[in-house]
Amino acid sequence: MSDTTRKIGLFGLVALLILGTGIVQSWNSALLILNMGLISAIMALGLNLQWGFAGLFNVGVMGFVALGGLAAVLVSMPPVPAAWSAGGLRVILGLLAGAAVIVAAAQVVNRMKRFRIPAMIAVLVAGFFLYRWIFDGGVAAVEAVNPASEGYLGGLGLPVLLAWPVGGLLAAGAAWIIGKTALGLRSDYLAIATLGIAEIVVAVMKNEDWLARGVKNVSGLPRPVPYEIDLQNAPEFTERAASLGFDPVTASTLWVKLLYAGLFAVVLAILLILAQRALHSPWGRMMRAIRDNETAAEAMGKDVTGRHLQIFILGSAICGIAGAMMTTLDGQLTPGTYQPLRFTFLIWVMVIVGGSGNNFGAVLGGMLIWFAWVQVEPLGRWLLELLTSSMSEGPLKAHLLDSAAHMRLLTMGILMLVVLRFSPRGLIPER
Repeated sequence: MSDTTRKIGLFGLVALLILGTGIVQSWNSALLILNMGLISAIMALGLNLQWGFAGLFNVGVMGFVALGGLAAVLVSMPPVPAAWSAGGLRVILGLLAGAAVIVAAAQVVNRMKRFRIPAMIAVLVAGFFLYRWIFDGGVAAVEAVNPASEGYLGGLGLPVLLAWPVGGLLAAGAAWIIGKTALGLRSDYLAIATLGIAEIVVAVMKNEDWLARGVKNVSGLPRPVPYEIDLQNAPEFTERAASLGFDPVTASTLWVKLLYAGLFAVVLAILLILAQRALHSPWGRMMRAIRDNETAAEAMGKDVTGRHLQIFILGSAICGIAGAMMTTLDGQLTPGTYQPLRFTFLIWVMVIVGGSGNNFGAVLGGMLIWFAWVQVEPLGRWLLELLTSSMSEGPLKAHLLDSAAHMRLLTMGILMLVVLRFSPRGLIPER
C-alpha cells in the first residue's frame, strides 16, 4: 500500500466515524467532535515539531495551552474601568518593580567580581519586599471591585481572533524562558522544567483573581461567529432553516459550529502547509540530523542548542494558538479544567499513535484519538450494560457499571499498545 493511499484511507476512516456520529447520535455531537478534533490536531502538530523533528521531550503542553487560553481573556474582554481606577496602575508598577529586581540581580552577578552572591541575595530580598508592598495593595484594590462578577482588570476589548496569534506569542515567550534555562542540559531536565512551568502557569491562573478571575472563571468571551439567538431572530435565517426542514434553534447551533469548523480548518491547513515546507527544507533536514545524532551535527559546526531553542519556541507557539482557539470555542476560561491528563498525556498519545515525525500523522492522531476519547465512555457504558443485563442486582454489577468511567484510560492504553506492537512508528510513519 502506497503512502498516499494509506493517508487517504485513514483520514477517510476518521471522516466516516464523524459522519456516523451525526447519523446515529446527532449532528451537534458530530460537529463538536470535529471542532475539538481540529484543535487537538493543531496541538499534536506543535508537539510533533518538538518531538518528531528535534527529539525534545516536552511534558508541559498543558501550560502552553493555558497561556493561549489566558490570551483570549486579555485580548478580547473589555477593560474594567473601576478596577483600573482602584488599583490597576499599582499592579502594573508592582510587576515592573519585580522585573526590575530580577534585572538588577542579574547585573550584580555579571558586573561584580567580589561578594557577588551576598550582593545578589541582598538585592533579591530587598526587591521582594518592595515588589510585594507595591503589588499586593493594587491586587487587593482590584479584587475588591464587584468580586461577584468582575474583580479583575479585564482585557483590551479587541477582536477575539487577534487573541489566537497573541496566545502563540505568550506561549513562545514562556518557551524561550524554559529553553534558555534547560535546553543546554539533558532531555530529562527539559521534561522537569516544562512540567514545572506548566504547573506554575496553571497555579497562577487559579490564584491570581486580578488576572483572569482565578477559579471564578471568565465567561461570555466575545465570539468570531454570530450568536445563536441573533440567528434565531433573523427572519432570513429562520426562513432558510425552515425550507431545509430545521427548526431555528437546531439550525443556528449547527451553523455556528460549522463556522467554527471552517475557521479551525483554515488555521490547521495554514500550519500544516508551513510545517510541511519546514520539514522538507534544508532547515528541516538539519533538525532531523541533529535529532538523530547531536554529536555529529555539532562536530559539523551546527548550533544544536540554538536550533533546539528555535523549534521548541515554534512548537510551543502552535500549542498556544490552539489554546486560544479552544477557549474561544468554549466561550469561557476555566483554569480548573487544565489537567495534565487531558492536555499533555492525551496529546502525546495522539502524536505516538498518529506517527511521530510525520505532520499528517500528528493531524490524524489528533482527530482519531479525540474521537475515541469522547466516544469510548458512552460506548463503554453501553457495552457494560449489555454484558451485565443478565446479572442480578448486586455489588458486582454496580461495580462493573461504575467502571465505565474508567474506560477512557483503559482504551487509550490499549490503543497505544496495539499501535506500538503492530506499527511501532505510528499509523502514518515518518518517511
